[in-house]
Amino acid sequence: MPPGLIIALIVAVIVGIIALNVYLTAKRRKALQQWAQSKGLSFRKEKDRGLDNRFPSFSCLREGSDRYAYNIMEGQWDKRPVVAFDYHYETESRDSKGNRHTHNHYLSAIVFDCGLPMKPLLIRPEGLFDKIASFFGAEDINFESAEFSRKFYVKAADKKWAYDVIHQRAMQFLLDNPRFTLQFDPRFVIAYNGRTFKTPDFDAAAKVATGLLDMLPDYVIKQQREGV
Repeated sequence: MPPGLIIALIVAVIVGIIALNVYLTAKRRKALQQWAQSKGLSFRKEKDRGLDNRFPSFSCLREGSDRYAYNIMEGQWDKRPVVAFDYHYETESRDSKGNRHTHNHYLSAIVFDCGLPMKPLLIRPEGLFDKIASFFGAEDINFESAEFSRKFYVKAADKKWAYDVIHQRAMQFLLDNPRFTLQFDPRFVIAYNGRTFKTPDFDAAAKVATGLLDMLPDYVIKQQREGV
């Protein structure tokens, strides 16, 4: 095959990939805009580089460099302030020859204002690394439900707080619904799974986050509001 034809084919493939990416990006943006409108949320496609400072406790928003949110949807969800978004950050690595490589990472998340003071708490699906770490003595918080303890990793400085939030009904709720990482800080809760959501995933993540908040026992709500 003539060199000129090879170059032309390579250029055509590159142009095709770029065109496909532009099309898929526009298609996703339109779908999210329609979803936001159906929920009564505002939508803006522009990059926001301040979300990591707005929610400084959430580890998934503090990774790497060149961090920004985009496709941002914000407003009220069942009387709770909410912001949902796509997110980007990049990391670097070096190969065996010392060459530097940049890696782009993308995820989606939804953040709710809890409406009352909370305490730090992390709930996420348990992975292979957790099982290996457990073998070497690292432990998360275990619960009465062996199934829940096998399938979820839970971490909190205050174990009683974890038990207050993750009671028997809450455990079953988390087992019965799609798996997300949930992280609470003193005011907000974020739900994500480390990947870019499809549009229905925002609904599923919202259901899990708000469902857990709605199941907080009355005595927990009372003690948090009174600062006990």
